[in-house]
Amino acid sequence: MRLSLSPEPAATAARSSLGVVPLVCRNCGAAHDAAPVAICDQCLGPVEPVYDPARTLPDRATIAARSPSLWRYHEWLPIIGEPLHSPDTGCTPLVEAPRLARRLGIARAWIKNDTVSHPSLSFKDRVVTTAINAAAAFGIRTIGCASTGNLANAVAAHAARAGLDAWIFIPHDLELGKVAATAIFAPRLVRVRGTYDDVNRLCAQAADRFGWGIVNVNLRAYYGEGSKTMAFEIAEQLGWRLPSAVIAPMAGGSLVTKLRKGFGEFLDAGLVQGALPRIFGAQASGCAPIARLVERGDDELVPEIPRTIARSSAIGNPPDGRSAARIIRDTGGWAEHVSDEALVAGIHTLAEDCGIFAETAGGTTVAGALALARAGRLTPDDELVLCITGHGLKTLEAVGDVAASAPVIEPRLRDVAALAARADTRSAS
Repeated sequence: MRLSLSPEPAATAARSSLGVVPLVCRNCGAAHDAAPVAICDQCLGPVEPVYDPARTLPDRATIAARSPSLWRYHEWLPIIGEPLHSPDTGCTPLVEAPRLARRLGIARAWIKNDTVSHPSLSFKDRVVTTAINAAAAFGIRTIGCASTGNLANAVAAHAARAGLDAWIFIPHDLELGKVAATAIFAPRLVRVRGTYDDVNRLCAQAADRFGWGIVNVNLRAYYGEGSKTMAFEIAEQLGWRLPSAVIAPMAGGSLVTKLRKGFGEFLDAGLVQGALPRIFGAQASGCAPIARLVERGDDELVPEIPRTIARSSAIGNPPDGRSAARIIRDTGGWAEHVSDEALVAGIHTLAEDCGIFAETAGGTTVAGALALARAGRLTPDDELVLCITGHGLKTLEAVGDVAASAPVIEPRLRDVAALAARADTRSAS
């Protein structure tokens, strides 16, 4: 167990100068002081940060001259003052993928590669970075989360670096790689019998009972803003212009909503050229409540019991599902759901075409893009960005048989020659 030590004087001074922006209810518009709350006490709607419209915003040159982290966009983030924790997360590569573009029948394809995000190899580092600094501003010394894997990794890693206590709650049957990649940081790791939705309800109760900062519960309003930085980086990395389309995996639905918000904020600030991209979402068919909501065209999200290997996105009752579906429709996008077999094939396609090894959510995104192309929802002049959100080492079970096909030979050149001859024969056929 990590001891809760008193902060050093320098840390105390830094915390005293750290602040967070106030909140407003997305439904009724009620104003709220900055606080670790996610629900409006007047209408029970979700609250979100509200920014001073008179604040000074930077130009392109000012942003480009700053350090390469997501904090280069701090005017659009809910933390006031210099961040106390995790100052170097963000600025992951945007990689062009010409072979994938040819498969999709589009002009250009790009991979926003958060498989190399620092420090835990998923885009969840972005949201934890803003949440942990909000916790510091509120004087919260214990943080935690409900997670299907990636968020657990990120909270445990960021808390360890910051010297904070962490309580991590996960479904009991999570993939071993994600459990190990959380446990190594020595948080209080708790496996809960049930689905993510069961875990999430338990965390909401724990936040109330113990006053912990559960990043995706009572700190959710500040946490979610970190996702916008993926949109900001895409725009800057494309030379301050917007792609015509973006596709992202959907779990709780927040990433889709924040991509729309991020692109819109840069358009409003006059920083980018182009129109708002069409936003597409992808889910595994074994847990696709948002995609099916888009298909039906109504506003009634129907919760589902997850039955898919894509556990990182297996949220049966996604909190931002309705908002995500609305944004997908409003931008002219669509949502696809794909089989487990198709998403595993998508993992292979991304690796073979782009040299990027993604977890099941990344395979879902690639398979979803291929399904969109087959359905005629992508056009030959499209420039599509695929948001790949986590590293494949986290879900080795999905491709566990891939090494079995590798031959075993004696250390003799003639054995290599025999293999080469067979390879040539296969290539010729």
